[in-house]
Amino acid sequence: MLDALRAGGPRRDAAVAELHALLLRGARHELARRRSSLAGLSQGELDDLAHQAADDAATAVLGKLGTFRGESRFTTWAYKFVLLEAGVRARRRTWRDREVPVADDGLDRLAPPVRSAHQAAEQSELLAAVVEAVRRDLTPHQREVFTALAVNQVPIDVLAERLATTRGALYKTLHDARRRLRASLAGRGFDIGDAGAGT
Repeated sequence: MLDALRAGGPRRDAAVAELHALLLRGARHELARRRSSLAGLSQGELDDLAHQAADDAATAVLGKLGTFRGESRFTTWAYKFVLLEAGVRARRRTWRDREVPVADDGLDRLAPPVRSAHQAAEQSELLAAVVEAVRRDLTPHQREVFTALAVNQVPIDVLAERLATTRGALYKTLHDARRRLRASLAGRGFDIGDAGAGT
């Protein structure tokens, strides 16, 4: 299929149709796997999502043919594009009618369960410092992104769509926010070690 996609004329057209059919099967399979999170959608709506995912995945695959290095089968490499596209569409559809929570009033949910009174006191102090640092040291945009992604578990592609930005920009904002929070906590004497140092 790869050679035919790189060729021209009717041979390429047939290969593109074959690629799209493969990607459509993959999209349908992925959406069926996510069916529980897509409850309420009709079969026609699911099929429409599958076609959208296959269309965008085919476009991405064709645009990146030159980057295929042959480290896996071509169909396996192409399949990852449709899994990504179907996943994005499923998450966006799941969050379509939901409000994206960005208020920092849910920060107290960050605390993990404790086993002793001493641990509870330490975690309470650390959590209070984190909440204060989020409110004091982050910019309003960093606070919004951190709260949505880290606290309220909003999928990054959903937040990117709502804020009319890119996933990369949000990753950068989240990275900068975490770096500021680590510096703030370290400045207040909290031993946070290397946790999250790479993020």
